[in-house]
Amino acid sequence: MTSCRYALLLAAALLKAESTPEATRLEALTVTGFGQSLAELPGSASFMGAEDFRERGSVNLATVAQQVPGVYVRDEDGQGNFPNISIRGVDGSRSTKVTLMEDGILTAPSPYASPNAYYTPRAARMSGIEFLKGSSQVRFGPHTTGGVVNFLSTPLPSADAATGYLRLTGGSDATVFGHLWAGANVTAGEGRLGTLVELHGQSTEGYRRVDGSASETGFDLVEPMVKLGWQPHIARAHRFELKVGMSDFGADETYTGLTDADLAADPDRRYAGTAFDRHDAEQWRTYLRWIAEPGEGTRVESALYFNAFRRNWSKLDALSGAGLPTNLGQALLDPAGLAVIQGLGAGTIVNNDAFRDHEALGWQTEGRFRTGGTVKHEVSLGLRVHRDTAGGSNRRINRVSNGDGTFADPTYAAVTGAGYSEVDAVAVHAEDAIRLGRLTLRPGVRHEWLAYANTSAAGVARNGDTTLTTGGLGLTYDLTAGTTLFGGAYVGTSPANPSGYLSGARAERSVGTELGLRRLDRGTRWELALFHTDFSELLAPEIVGAGLTPSSNAGQAESLGIEALLGYDHGRARSWGYGTPLTLSATFTRARFKDLPAQLSDSAGLFAGAVNGAEIPYVPEWKLGLSAGLEWEATAVTLSGGYSSSTWGTGYNGRMRATPSAVDGRVPSLLTLDLAFRHDIVGGLRLIGGVRNLTDEREIASRAPLGPRANAPRTFHLGAEYRF
Repeated sequence: MTSCRYALLLAAALLKAESTPEATRLEALTVTGFGQSLAELPGSASFMGAEDFRERGSVNLATVAQQVPGVYVRDEDGQGNFPNISIRGVDGSRSTKVTLMEDGILTAPSPYASPNAYYTPRAARMSGIEFLKGSSQVRFGPHTTGGVVNFLSTPLPSADAATGYLRLTGGSDATVFGHLWAGANVTAGEGRLGTLVELHGQSTEGYRRVDGSASETGFDLVEPMVKLGWQPHIARAHRFELKVGMSDFGADETYTGLTDADLAADPDRRYAGTAFDRHDAEQWRTYLRWIAEPGEGTRVESALYFNAFRRNWSKLDALSGAGLPTNLGQALLDPAGLAVIQGLGAGTIVNNDAFRDHEALGWQTEGRFRTGGTVKHEVSLGLRVHRDTAGGSNRRINRVSNGDGTFADPTYAAVTGAGYSEVDAVAVHAEDAIRLGRLTLRPGVRHEWLAYANTSAAGVARNGDTTLTTGGLGLTYDLTAGTTLFGGAYVGTSPANPSGYLSGARAERSVGTELGLRRLDRGTRWELALFHTDFSELLAPEIVGAGLTPSSNAGQAESLGIEALLGYDHGRARSWGYGTPLTLSATFTRARFKDLPAQLSDSAGLFAGAVNGAEIPYVPEWKLGLSAGLEWEATAVTLSGGYSSSTWGTGYNGRMRATPSAVDGRVPSLLTLDLAFRHDIVGGLRLIGGVRNLTDEREIASRAPLGPRANAPRTFHLGAEYRF
C-alpha cells in the first residue's frame, strides 16, 4: 500500500508539470526491425501492441500469443505465472531455448548460467511484445534455436503535455487488477527531461481449493517502475534514459498435480499435502541507455544493465516411508503414495525449501550505418559483454501424515548448498542489409566466447570455456507495392549450462530455413510462411524436483510446418461507419525426434522414452487463433479464442515406462473462447469487462512439472479504464 501511495503522489505531481514545445525525440531501437516496419524483415515476425491484447481483456502471455503463428505458450499454473514458450517446435520447458528480453536487454534470471525462466516479464504491463522467428534473429542470443521474445515496457511520453493511464478491474475469485502510469516532458536548463512513473499489480485468491484447508491458491504481484529521460539541446541528437523497475511476487503454487481420474471429477482440487507450498520472488531490472545520431545515416545505442532475481519455492518434492515411491510423478499412480500426498496414509511428505539467487549484468552497444548509391548498405555492428551467476541453497522439511488429511508439525533438516555457477560472455555480431532495387539481402554472423565456472553442491570446482558461431542469410523481394517475398536460412544455438557443459554436454544447434509471402495494404495484412528446422545435439529438458541435470546430448529432431495469418477490417474498408476487425491465425507443426542413439532414458526429463519418430512433447500439430470484433460509435465487443490439438507429456508418447509416472500420457486438445467489451463513457473514461473461457472448457493443460493440472475455469471481470 505504501508503494501505491507514493506512486499516486508522484503521478499527481507529474500531471502539474508545465508543458513546453515538443522537440525531436530519439526513440529506443526495437527488435522487430530496429525502427523498420515488419514488411522489411527477412524472416517471420509478429508484433502485438497493448491495444491489440487489451481489447481482448488479455493479461496472460498464453492468451496474448494465441494470435501469433508459430508460437506456443504452455500455461503451467492456469494463471500465467510460469509460461513455457516454444517457437516453431523447439522444446519450451521453462523457455530455455528462447531468448527473452525486455526493452532489448536480456531478462531471464541467468540466461547463460541457469536459463530456466522462473521469471518472465508480465504481458499486462507492456506497451507491446515482439516475437521473432527464423532468419530475422542474427543479432540476438544466446538461445536462438527457438527465437526471440522482446517485451516492451511503457515508454516515456513523447508529447510535452502530461499524460497517463489507469486500468482497474475486479472479478472472480477476488481477483483485482491494476495498472497506472503517468508521465510528462519538461524543458529544464539546457535540455528536455522526460519522467514516467508506473505501478502494476494483480491479486487473486485463486480458483483451486486445497483438501481440508482454507489455504488460498492464488498470488499477489506488485510491480513499480520509474523512467527518466534526458535529451540535451545540442546540434547532434543525443538521449539518455534510465529505468529502474522491480517485481514483488508471492504465490501459493505447487508443482504437484492430480491423478487423471481426480482431475476429471474436480479440476480445481489440490491435495492436502500441497497446502504448505509457497513461491516468493523478487526481481530488479535497471538500465542506463544512451542513444545518439552523430551524423546522417549513423546511429548508436549503448546500455549498461543490471538484473537481479531471488526466489524461494518451498514445494512438495518427495515422499519418505517404507515401500513408498520417492518421485511424486510415480507416487500419484501408486495407491499408497497417493494416500500420503492426500494426508490419508502412513508416511512423510518432504518439502524442498529451494532458494535461488541470480544476477546478470553487462554492457551492450550497437551501431548502424547507412550508405547510399546504386547499391545501398545498412550495416549493423554490435558488442555485448555479459556476466551472470546462479547459486542458492536447499532445506528439506518433513511432515508426517496424521492419516486424517492433516500433517504433524514440521521438522527441518540442515541447509545445504545448491551449487554455484557463473558465465562470462562476450558476443559480437555483424549484419548488412544490401539493397539492390527490389531485392534486399541480409547476411549476418554472430560469435560468442563463453567462460564457464561451476562449484557443485559437494564443493567440487571446475571451469572451462568454449566458442559459438551462428549466422545466416535472409532476403526480401518486393513483388508489388505492399507484397513482399521473404526467406532465408539461419544457424541457431542454445548453450548448455555450466554444470552440463563441464560434464561433457555440447551446445544444442539448429539449422532453420523459411520461405514466406506477406502483404500489407489498407488495413489488410496477411502472411504465409513455410519453415523447416533441423535440431542436433539436443539438450534434454530437466524435470525440476527429480534431481536430474542434463550432462549429455540426446540426439536430433526435426520440425517443419506452415504458418498463416490474416488481419482484415471489412467494415472500415467498406466505409460502413463501423468496424469489423478480424484476425485469424493457423499453424501446422510436425516436430519429431530422429537419429536417436537409442530410446532415451527416464533421466532425459520431458524427452524421457523418446524413440525415432516420437513427437516432441507439448508441441501440438495444430494451433488456431481467432479475434473477431464489432466496433460502433463508443462501443466494441470482441470474441477471441485459441485451439491447440492434443500433445504428449513426455517422449514416451503413450508407451508405458517400467515405472509409470503421471507426467506421461496424453494432453488433450483444447478450445477456449473469451468475450470482452468496452464502452466509452465520457472523455477518456471507459467501461471494460469480459468473460474468460466463456464455455468453461476444462482439460489437462500440462502434466509437467509433476502431474496433471487443468486450465483455468470461466471467470468474469469488470472495471474501468481512464486516459488523461
